Amino acid sequence: MALINRITRLFRADMHAVLDRLEEPDTLLKQAVREMEEEIAHDAQRLKLLRHQQGQVSDRSADLTQNLTQIDAELDLCFAQRQTDLARSLVKRKLEAQRFNKMLQKKSETLVTDVRDLEQRLTENHARLQAMQQKLELLSEDLARSAGYDTGPAADISVCDDEVDVAFLREQQQRATP
Repeated sequence: MALINRITRLFRADMHAVLDRLEEPDTLLKQAVREMEEEIAHDAQRLKLLRHQQGQVSDRSADLTQNLTQIDAELDLCFAQRQTDLARSLVKRKLEAQRFNKMLQKKSETLVTDVRDLEQRLTENHARLQAMQQKLELLSEDLARSAGYDTGPAADISVCDDEVDVAFLREQQQRATP
């Protein structure tokens, strides 16, 4: 039984090695980079939308606050003129506006939390994307070197005759001086 388990494990290991060679790591990494870039673009678009919603909620809340101030002034007038039926209607509008304003405040708090979380996720994803891009560059350089050509600038290793003569004289001088 142990022999069969060992053979099975060796076969699986060999199959994984074959699959690893079939899957080109640079292609897989390029695809991961593309997917990460798409995710970052999607999150950036969502962040823009959330900020726009924040602005709308803020504007609507400011309008409601102004409306509540106007209702208070109208209520003062109604009570001064003893118009209780009209005052009752204004009180109803005031209560509805206050409840709506509370709802907008909760929505604003939720949006602030969502924006903060999304900004943090974007920052983390940018860092991961940069790390993946660096790995891709390193992998591309390694693959280029292993393929037999170097992507870097050609190094000038030629030596002129004058340099040989000077180096020869130095070597000769070092050996002549005891």
